[in-house]
Amino acid sequence: MADFRVAQLYKTKEVDIIKETITAKAEKLSDGFQVKVGSRSFKFLLDEPENLGGTDKGMSPMEAVLCALGGCQTICAFTFAKDQSINLKDFFVELEGDLDTDGFLGKNPNVRNGFSEIRFTMHFNTDDSKDRLEKFADYIESHCPVGDSLNNGVPLIRTGVIVE
Repeated sequence: MADFRVAQLYKTKEVDIIKETITAKAEKLSDGFQVKVGSRSFKFLLDEPENLGGTDKGMSPMEAVLCALGGCQTICAFTFAKDQSINLKDFFVELEGDLDTDGFLGKNPNVRNGFSEIRFTMHFNTDDSKDRLEKFADYIESHCPVGDSLNNGVPLIRTGVIVE
C-alpha cells in the first residue's frame, strides 16, 4: 500500500492550484466479507452485518460513506468557523441514508445499488444565532469535499485489471 500523497502544482494566471492524488487500498481478508482498508499509515476493517453474510466485525462500506461525510463536515466546521466569525465550541453531525439491498443483490433491477437519499442534522454548540448558523451550515456544505463528491458525482475510472 502506498503510504504517501502525490501533490502536483499547477500554475495559472491568477492563483496556484494544488491537485492532490490520495491513494488507498482495500484487501479481502479470510473471514466473511472482512476487508482491510487503508490510506497513508491508517487502516481499519470493513465488513457486513451477519444477515448479509458478514461477520459484523466492522462497519459496512455504506456506513463508512456516512461517517466520511459527517467527518468531513465536522472538519469543515472547525476549519472555517473562525474565518466566518463563528464562536464554535462543539459540533457534531447525525446522518442516515436509505439503502435498498435488493439493488446491490440483483433482486430488483429498478432499485439503485447505492443510497437513494442521505439526510443529516448538524448540531452546533455556540452563542451565535440560528440564522447565522443556517448560513454557516450552507457554507460548510458548499466547501465539504466528501459532500461535493457525493452530491455531484465523480467519474470512476478503472485503470487496469491485474491477474496474480
